[in-house]
Order: sequence, then C-alpha cells, then structure tokens
Amino acid sequence: MLNVENLTIDFYNRDEKTWFKAVKTISFNVKKGTVLGIVGESGSGKSVTSFSIMRLHDERSAKITGDIDFEDISLPNLSSNEIRQIRGNQISMIFQEPMTSLNPVFTCGEQVAEAIILHQKVDKKTAKERSIELFNEVQLPRPEKIFDSYPHQISGGQKQRVMIAMALSCNPKLLIADEPTTALDVTVQKTILQLLLKLKEERQMAMIFISHDLGVVNEIADEVAVMYKGEIVEQGPSKSIFENPQHPYTKGLLACRPSPSLQLKKLPVVADFLTGEIDNANAHLKASNQLTEEEITSRRTMLYAQKPLLQVKNLCTYYPINNGLFGKTADYVRAVDQINFEVFPGETLGLVGESGCGKTTLGRTILRLIEPTSGSIIFNGQDITNINRTELRKLRKDIQIVFQDPYASLNPKLNIGQSILEPLQVHKLFKNDAERKQKVLELLIKVGLKEEHYNRYPHEFSGGQRQRVVIARALALEPKFIICDESVSALDVSVQAQVLNLIKDLQREFGLTYIFISHDLAVVKHISDRILVMNKGKIEEEGFPEQIFYAPKAAYTKKLIEAIPGN
Repeated sequence: MLNVENLTIDFYNRDEKTWFKAVKTISFNVKKGTVLGIVGESGSGKSVTSFSIMRLHDERSAKITGDIDFEDISLPNLSSNEIRQIRGNQISMIFQEPMTSLNPVFTCGEQVAEAIILHQKVDKKTAKERSIELFNEVQLPRPEKIFDSYPHQISGGQKQRVMIAMALSCNPKLLIADEPTTALDVTVQKTILQLLLKLKEERQMAMIFISHDLGVVNEIADEVAVMYKGEIVEQGPSKSIFENPQHPYTKGLLACRPSPSLQLKKLPVVADFLTGEIDNANAHLKASNQLTEEEITSRRTMLYAQKPLLQVKNLCTYYPINNGLFGKTADYVRAVDQINFEVFPGETLGLVGESGCGKTTLGRTILRLIEPTSGSIIFNGQDITNINRTELRKLRKDIQIVFQDPYASLNPKLNIGQSILEPLQVHKLFKNDAERKQKVLELLIKVGLKEEHYNRYPHEFSGGQRQRVVIARALALEPKFIICDESVSALDVSVQAQVLNLIKDLQREFGLTYIFISHDLAVVKHISDRILVMNKGKIEEEGFPEQIFYAPKAAYTKKLIEAIPGN
C-alpha cells in the first residue's frame, strides 16, 4: 500500500544558513492490513518521516527527496489540491499530544463533524450522527455528552479517543499514529492499543505506529523499523527484532526499560551498548548487577529500624463542587481521602495509580502547596499542618519537589545557572554570589551536566538535560526529602534510565528520602523500597514491590499490573 524508497529530508537552519540532514536515505513499505512500528528516541527522525508522508512540512524550509508511493500514486508529485484530497481522507494521522491537536474553542463533536463535512460532503445532521457513531466505535462513554464537551472538560484518554475518531472519520486506508499513548496511564494505554488493533482488523486498514517505547510497539506491530540519528539501523518482523536484536542501539533500547521481573542495581543505558561497553543484549543481567535477597533484607532492616521522617495521618484534601442553589456547595471532590502512611529516612516510597487518583494532590498537600482540609502532616517530628508562612518558607529548604514537566518548571528568561542560584539567594546560603556560583557549578557536574552549561537557557537543552537541571536546583538547598512527581514519565526510555540511575546515585551519596510518584508500575518497582497504590483518593494497597507485583490483593492493583506492556 505504501512504499518509501531512499527518503531524505533536509531542513534549513536560518541562523547558521545551512541545511541539516534530519532523515538519511531510508526505505520501508507498509502492506494492507498490517502495522509497521517505527521506534527510536526523540530526534531520531520518526515524526519527521511521518510528516513527509502526509506532506505536512513547510516546503520553503524542508527539502525532501526520494519516492513516497501510496497505491502507486507518487505523493511528492501531487499538487496542493490533490494531496488535500488524500490527506485526512485516505491517509489519516493521530498526533502525539491531543490537547494541542484539538481546538479549545470548539466542542469535540464539532471538530469531528467538520472533518466529515469537508471530505464526505454531507449535511450537519448526518455529520453529527456519524460523529456519535464514531464515538461509540472508539468506546467513549456518553458519546452524546462528549459531542457537546470541550477538550478541557474530558480526560487525556478520552481526548485521545476523540483524535482517533477524527482520524477514522473518513475511512482511511492508512492510519499514522504518532506516539498516541505516550502520556497515558498503562490501563488507558492498553485500552487504546486494543482499540487500534480492533479497528485495524474491522476496517482492514494499514497502520504506521510511532513510539519510543519498544514494549508498546511489541504489543501492536507486525514489522518494526528502528531509527537512530535519521537512519533505519534495523528492520524486520517484530518477533525477530525483539527476540534477536542485531544492532547495538536496538539492544540498548530493549535493555534500558525497567523490567517488572528483575531487580537491578543500575539500569543499562543505550550509550553502554553503542560504545561496546555492553556487547550483548543480556550482559547487563550479570550477577553483580542483581540485587540479592541478602542485600534487600539488610537494607529493609536498616530503613525500618529508624523513626519515620514523615508521618501522614488521616489526611484529607477536598474540593467543593459549587453547583447548588445560589452557588452553595453541593458536594466535594475527595481528591485525598483519609490517607495514612509513613516514610523513613533514606527510603524511596513509590506512589502509583492512574491519572485523577489523587497522587499529585497528595504530594502537593504534603508540601503545603495545596492546603489540606483535615488531618496532620508530621515532618521530622514537627506538625507542619498549620505552621505559618515564615516557618513554611524555612521548611522549604528541607522538602523539595521535582515536577513532571521540567520546561514549565524553569523560567525561560533565566539561564540555568541563575535558576539554580536563586534558591541559594532566597535562603541566604553562602557568603556571596561568587561562592553560590561555585556551588551551582559543583551541582551541574553532580547531575551529569557541564560547567559551561551554566550560561545556557532552558530551550537549549533536551528534555532529559532539563530534568537534570531541575534535580540540581532541588539539591541546591541540601534537602532531606524530595517528592518526584512523574519526573521521568515524559522522557525517552534511555534518558529515563539515566535519570533513574541518577536519582538512586544521589540517594546513596546524600542519604535522600523520596516519594516517587508515577503511573508506570515497572519504573516504580525498580526504584522503590515500598509501594502505595492509590485509587479515587484512597490507598488501595501497600507493600514491598514483590508483594504488590506477585501477590496483589486489590482488584485495582491486578488491573494495573496486567496493563503493563509485555505482561
């Protein structure tokens, strides 16, 4: 159905007045009714390739050569009007971020109906009926209500289903799905993958599924192409790629994802394979990198013989719903509902659950970034639930947070040196700015960056590097306790492995205590001493990682574990 031969894509860099080669002479094909998985890290050329098939690049700044034939039609040779008839009609695309792909000023239904009216030349009534049928087909609850809802009024998983409905609205022969499950919970991710496979079978359409997560690609793809620095370094049937990878990059991608069945001291990273430090796919599993029962028991004995650093007692955070008569409170959203737990010095407590379960609200309530409704928070023997703002500011030195999105956490107007220096100035640490700068330079080295990065701005760094900057800033005040709120969920698997290793190394060096919040159970199991499972504001279950994974008691926990790719 689709045949791509010798595709090369160059982009013009206006600042340097040079051309940059983003994709280098790649070839692949997609047969009717099959799924091609294109896998690789950010910047490998995956999305750039898919955009070239759809002719979505600005042709003034992009130079595309090679053949792209769709059912014997040469797509590069079509006029603008001709490609418009194919784009969205015969070839559709699901974009990575549904919130930015959907127009916030139109309802979800209007946006799907618009695509149907445009391509199928039907009236509004027919387009609405067809849209609601599609919402049913993609298993959206209450399709009529979602038709009239705006994007911000529905969840991330529901927005992604609206995007899938829009992509399917004109019965495409080829569907391109660009990282369609990256930001979703494991359970929603599994549902979306099953839905895409079901729709593919029913409609006999072909699919290109793009992802940086090999585990996800393994669930859905018939054939796999692995991209690295603009080239396809390996391709073939999915089974052979996953069972017998040949290229060091593929081996690295497979190895650096935390495995629920292993307890490794350190995750391998892709660079280990590319440099030849690790030469085969299983070398990282050597005995010296496995945590033994004796080491685990010894650590637990040491941790739990201490007094807790943090005690949370009957903690509640409720949000009023003001839709009663005259704006009176009709009810409450119980985001955190009667929560009790302890965290011990030097421990990593994993907090896991789906979006909306209350994880982030709990983390921010502990920090008093959100005020609790009731209950108590005792940190280092002091009840901090009702302390005043002056005392709270002093406390911030000991308790820090690393947020999910490092770009949103950093001021784009400040270079990263200033961003890390600022908390040192606020808390009046060190005699002067010269001494503070020296401390910042030491921190940059500590988190794997360089001294020369001091004067660079956030936009000049990759996502993984920005997360290191945020971790350096959190460490600047030498805290006892750090809350990591989905701090690796937006990162490529190889970068994720580097940051997870860094978090563990810093804990050993500084005796840090963490609450590690994530919806990814495999990551939480790798990094945590104990795990709390949250659902609807309550703790469903708690225990050591092996208890949670191999003998879960709650049905909700079992559902989360079953949804992990590869399980």
